[in-house]
Amino acid sequence: MKTTHSHAGGSSAHSSGLLAEFEGTVSGHRDGHGFVLRDDGEADIYLPPNEMRAVLHKDRVKARIVRHDRKNRPEGRVTEILERSANPIIGRLLQESGVWLVAPEDKRYGQDVLIPKGATGTAKAGQVVVVQLTEPPALFGQPVGRVKEVLGEIDDPGMEIEIAVRKYGVPHEFSDEALALARSLPDAVRPADKKHRVDLTDVPLVTIDGEDARDFDDAVYCEPAKVGRGKGWRLLVAIADVSHYVETGSAIDIDAYDRATSVYFPRRVIPMLPEKLSNGLCSLNPNVERLCMVCDMLVNAKGEVHAYQFYPAVMFSQARFTYTEVAAILANTRGPEAAQRKALVPHLLDLHDVYQALLKERGERGAVDFETTETQIVCDEAGRIEKIVPRTRNVAHRLIEEAMLAANVCSADFISQSKHVGLYRVHEGPTPEKKDMLRNYLKAAGVGMTISDDPEPGEFQKIALATKDRPDAQQIHSMLLRSMQQAIYTPMNSGHFGLAYEAYTHFTSPIRRYPDLLVHRVIKAVLNKAKYQLPTLPTPGEAEAKLSKRLASRVKEPTQKPKKASADELAWQAAGLHCSANERRADEASRDVEAWLKCKYMREHLGEEFGGVVTAATGFGIFVTLDAMYVEGLVHITELGGEYFRFDEARQELRGERTGIRYAIGTRVRVQVSRVDLDGRKIDFRLVNEGQDLVGRAMKDKTGGHAAELPAQERGAARHPGEARTGKAGKKTAGKRTETRSGGRDSSSAGRSTGSTGSERTPKSPIQALKAAVKKAAGNPGRKQGKKPRR
Repeated sequence: MKTTHSHAGGSSAHSSGLLAEFEGTVSGHRDGHGFVLRDDGEADIYLPPNEMRAVLHKDRVKARIVRHDRKNRPEGRVTEILERSANPIIGRLLQESGVWLVAPEDKRYGQDVLIPKGATGTAKAGQVVVVQLTEPPALFGQPVGRVKEVLGEIDDPGMEIEIAVRKYGVPHEFSDEALALARSLPDAVRPADKKHRVDLTDVPLVTIDGEDARDFDDAVYCEPAKVGRGKGWRLLVAIADVSHYVETGSAIDIDAYDRATSVYFPRRVIPMLPEKLSNGLCSLNPNVERLCMVCDMLVNAKGEVHAYQFYPAVMFSQARFTYTEVAAILANTRGPEAAQRKALVPHLLDLHDVYQALLKERGERGAVDFETTETQIVCDEAGRIEKIVPRTRNVAHRLIEEAMLAANVCSADFISQSKHVGLYRVHEGPTPEKKDMLRNYLKAAGVGMTISDDPEPGEFQKIALATKDRPDAQQIHSMLLRSMQQAIYTPMNSGHFGLAYEAYTHFTSPIRRYPDLLVHRVIKAVLNKAKYQLPTLPTPGEAEAKLSKRLASRVKEPTQKPKKASADELAWQAAGLHCSANERRADEASRDVEAWLKCKYMREHLGEEFGGVVTAATGFGIFVTLDAMYVEGLVHITELGGEYFRFDEARQELRGERTGIRYAIGTRVRVQVSRVDLDGRKIDFRLVNEGQDLVGRAMKDKTGGHAAELPAQERGAARHPGEARTGKAGKKTAGKRTETRSGGRDSSSAGRSTGSTGSERTPKSPIQALKAAVKKAAGNPGRKQGKKPRR
């Protein structure tokens, strides 16, 4: 399908050779413009709103660069639409002037979908529906579709999850064949299943998981042992033997590969395997026999794995521990928790001893170990947030983590030594661009340490340790983390940078991760002196193709140049890309649901004030995470005061030109919740300057912060909202600094309305404004402080 857009590039585009065509995927944005994500991994191409009329988010297109816009972005033109996205669109069904349409929940689509009469099905106005397009958009026509599925009312419990699974294409229903096969499986371990397995039913293996865990795929046991001539420990990590029940190429296997991972939402999990397996046969529940694959290790006093072996076994879990319970026992072996588990306490102490040795080796290895705060959303029965609490990591969490890391390293070494192809968990070091950015930041922050051209993980850890007591430690550690890449699954092993391992893979969670299931199958094949053959897998889709270009190309080549990849090796590469892409899909869907829930939660707190800390600084404002709520929102540049702010990329901070005030990661601020955009998943804060002059506060509250009502000495620093500045427009870049005006919000931002009512009133003197504010406060004693007045 050829487009007929007019060319807007001019002769400069021809003279600079910008008109070469390329292919890519359209990524729409909420303000009507978009980008083409190039297949070759080069810079994304900006598409202005007029170019977005005939295309939709996720369409594959051919495009060419025709010029660079005023922000120096390469601006493109779509020349051909190669493939329309088959993804359905989710939105609310509306009726306007007798015309039915669906407003997409994902604002990146940018256009409403027309629904002809008779194509609404059983849907009613206001309901959330799934729409299948019947006619694509055109330059002068909206897309047309029909209602394919009715999800219900927007306020129905769990609606945010129903939307997310469809929005991100998460498979959420098992095939009839997979369910039928699951029903045919036994309810317990049969005598025939125990053949050729080591009997570990007399070993006091236990599971240690969170209070809300439903599937248990790992169990541990430790005892003192002689290692070489010194003391050490025998550490057993037993993992549910999913591969015994999920045969290669079976209906369950096909569905599991399609999902690639379990997806976790508040109050709901979309599992990779049917419940009979994930919560039954393959879950290491207490007091029942279960099949497992065991990594049996000898760990010396230095925390080094001296020897290991893998074997299939049958086990009998002695207890289902929680992290909280184990931490309490280790803290007080004579406490009530220990008294209830008296027979198992010595084994927990042995686990703690081997953990301390492994932890010491981790430090000597130089693995990166930053403490981060994870949060947990606590919901009521209706699915609404009751509270958001920090998920603290105690000694039991770390104990299990080190045991799992040891087993994963052994599995990677076992596959590598066997020369069998498999999936490694690869984490590359920082890219050249990220290294330069980090070096500039460390220099600007006066850290006095930097990283080398080919950095080791230990360099990052040394910087983290050397700066842990500084006031800006949080900012420094955040920048260290941001400089690293995302990990991927690939058959090309190039180590794990963050953990400082030469080879690493995932072996410990086959119930919820498909790569772990593949690793189990490879280990079994090697034990049986055979070769594991991947089944015929679906052709990699759009997500895998994009990831292949952008991520897989970053993986270092082995030291010896490999021969041309065989069909088998190419299949493993495809499987790795598929699992990596779907891991990101699951993360995006989970984040989307959490953002929706947090927005709905914060709507109940509009106008309230909270303390918080800056977690990111950008050219358009600062992101603040609230202390009490653990919710992040944006303080737009227009809410920072009536002056110019410069964004310093090296220091990652905004600095006021007149006052010199700085906003960087870790800066403490007080904010007011000013706006919540549920559809856009955005929360806006307004900065509350605690030292701000009372008259200024009264005037700002009175006028809604309108530029016309600022004190006289600050009016010269404010323009009409929406007017940008780069010389004469929004941004000015010089020496990697971005100069930004804090006078009005750019129309492309999802900002709160400045309001017009205040500007239509006769301005009062500061004294009059102060008197009015005091009088109003005296007349409303029960009113919440900081809540914005009605206009």
